[in-house]
Amino acid sequence: MQIAAQKIKIFKIKNRKGYAAVCFDRLTEGTTTYQAYDRMLKALRRGGIIIKKHPSDLKHLVTSIQ
Repeated sequence: MQIAAQKIKIFKIKNRKGYAAVCFDRLTEGTTTYQAYDRMLKALRRGGIIIKKHPSDLKHLVTSIQ
């Protein structure tokens, strides 16, 4: 199955250092946005999910959680 990169949501973790990425009931953490995104790609690949096109700038995927 292929998905768009916009399905991945990256956010700053409160009370911790780093960022987290969420997509299809999977959660990964990293010290940077790139690391969280890279770990998410690896987790999705294990499940047989492929990203169609990688974003040129990860800032477009960062959201705020309230």
